[in-house]
Amino acid sequence: MSTPARKRLMRDFKRLQQDPPAGISGAPQDNNIMLWNAVIFGPDDTPWDGGTFKLTLQFSEDYPNKPPTVRFVSRMFHPNIYADGSICLDILQNQWSPIYDVAAILTSIQRGCLVRTSVTTTGECVKLWSRAGQQTKYCCISVLCRVLKV
Repeated sequence: MSTPARKRLMRDFKRLQQDPPAGISGAPQDNNIMLWNAVIFGPDDTPWDGGTFKLTLQFSEDYPNKPPTVRFVSRMFHPNIYADGSICLDILQNQWSPIYDVAAILTSIQRGCLVRTSVTTTGECVKLWSRAGQQTKYCCISVLCRVLKV
């Protein structure tokens, strides 16, 4: 069955294959255009430099009028990424627009979450540190060092 959402996702996939943004890849799962796997590589000179971060994107039949549900599968430490992997990013919520395609979504996540961080004070880092597991504390140390310019 070819619905408007599925047609749009096929176009998005074609575009992503033909002109992939740097540090980003994504594709639908076998036999399910509505569920995608994606990878974002940590940008240079950030706390996530050298990291490989896996995500899933779940689209509804309302796409592109409604955003997909996007979650990081890879565990990571970030103030805008919840323990379940869901992402606090305006374009996935109240700033969504049907003009966004999969490439724009992934690029926004890369730039909005992996380049900029909202942790700006030592106190914020300490609060986040206390909630972080052992695996995620490396990134907190990196962020703290950048904040303190150590």
